[in-house]
Amino acid sequence: MPICPIDTGRYGSEEIRRIFDENYRLQKMLDVESTLAEVLAELGEIPKEAAEEIKRKAKIDFVTIEKVKQKEKKTHHDIMAMIEVLAEECGEYGKYVHWGATSYDIVDTSWTLIIKEAISIIENKLRAFRDKLCDLAIKNKKLIMIGRTHGQHALPITFGFKIAVYAAEIGRNLERLNEIKKRVLVGKMSGAVGTMASFGDKGIEIEKKVMEKLGLREAEISTQIICRDRIAELICWAGILASSLDRIATEIRNLQRTEILEVAEGFGKEQVGSSTMPHKQNPVDCEKVCGLAKVIRGFLITALENIPLWHERDLTNSSSERFIIPLTFIILDEMIETMNKVIENIRIFPENMKRNLEITKGAILSEAIMMALARKGLGRQKAHEILRKLSIKAFNEGKSLKEVIKEDELVMKYLSEKEIDELMKPENYLGKVEELIDRAVKYAKST
Repeated sequence: MPICPIDTGRYGSEEIRRIFDENYRLQKMLDVESTLAEVLAELGEIPKEAAEEIKRKAKIDFVTIEKVKQKEKKTHHDIMAMIEVLAEECGEYGKYVHWGATSYDIVDTSWTLIIKEAISIIENKLRAFRDKLCDLAIKNKKLIMIGRTHGQHALPITFGFKIAVYAAEIGRNLERLNEIKKRVLVGKMSGAVGTMASFGDKGIEIEKKVMEKLGLREAEISTQIICRDRIAELICWAGILASSLDRIATEIRNLQRTEILEVAEGFGKEQVGSSTMPHKQNPVDCEKVCGLAKVIRGFLITALENIPLWHERDLTNSSSERFIIPLTFIILDEMIETMNKVIENIRIFPENMKRNLEITKGAILSEAIMMALARKGLGRQKAHEILRKLSIKAFNEGKSLKEVIKEDELVMKYLSEKEIDELMKPENYLGKVEELIDRAVKYAKST
């Protein structure tokens, strides 16, 4: 009976959900058991025939979920249940199953195999999203709009500039991911407390060969488990990425407000915005992303709480990780796919951007006038005070800033009418916007 919205197929692509399916995870654990047996045979620790039979039977066709769950009712230990089923399937060679290993040699290493695949899926989709942002930034390099701080009109920017900021942020998230892989994508085959005592003199060699065959790097040292600061770092990265996506989605939601309406999500011909208000076109995709980001950020506390386990480990991390590891990746997958769709179908309203630029009647160019006066010798602080008073006067009298400036004798001693007219054009106060966009896009694409 599906309960979680992931189980119903509401969130997460089939591609990402498949690798967290219980059958898939069971097969990964069997793969680790099989690889261990293969290495042990190569090193003369168990008979070659035993390794061959273990490899042949370490498949979910033989070691089924149903058999393992039935056995677990007796063992109250899921990994021991799997081991017993595999051993029974291997007959006389069953005694060589799980030779020298501890449960979490299998659990942690199989988790890492799954995480490696999940990271690959997320990374590919995130790169596609980055590329869409870069393309959108370049395409709208010259589209002027108002920049806002504290929710108030600040200075002119371009839509391409706004998007380039986000492209660079996604680039940093990709850069962070690449850096943490070396710490996260590790496995272990080191026994009950990490000393490799059960493997005798060949412990280091066994672990190295197993990890090489599995395409992983061995942890430098471990206890019974791989230390959980690694998982915590991964979940923290996911939290940062989720918040970056939340940030972009929040901005689109704000810019889609009826009274602003500079951009909006795409809206399908058959799409319904409200069950009672037929006119509504709500930013539901961005709202979903913002909502899911809250869930991801909540997982950070659990991941951090799992770092301080008792002595060489306790079991308090196990149950929570069954939730936070799969859900983190599946939710991230949903968020990235959704934002890819949003950016691909985004509607842009240049006429509203122009309208909004003019709302303050030129007040957004007060800094341009101030700096011009300062450079003419009036001084920055004095120029600031003059423009502050003139801006307030213009606001209170309902006039444009240009009108009020041209009425001020002191300002007119320093600036001509022609200079003021040029300074009051938004397109003349964009600084190095185009170069900054190019620089941000170049960086983002390098990650």
